[in-house]
Amino acid sequence: MHTIYNVYRVAGMTCDHCASSVTEELSALDHVTDVDVNLTTGAVTITSADELSRPRVAAALAETGHRLTD
Repeated sequence: MHTIYNVYRVAGMTCDHCASSVTEELSALDHVTDVDVNLTTGAVTITSADELSRPRVAAALAETGHRLTD
């Protein structure tokens, strides 16, 4: 089993509620083992046991009202 780390920049996260929503939604994706949100930088680090496609991450974020910035 491999551990994969992906870091994304997410627009619009301004509060703990935003971080919680993003964490909950991304944690529900298959193979995700950890989600770390940094409100100061807008960075979200996803740890997973398998590759996650960028469109899949973007779709999960869209459910929270947020979007990838890069």
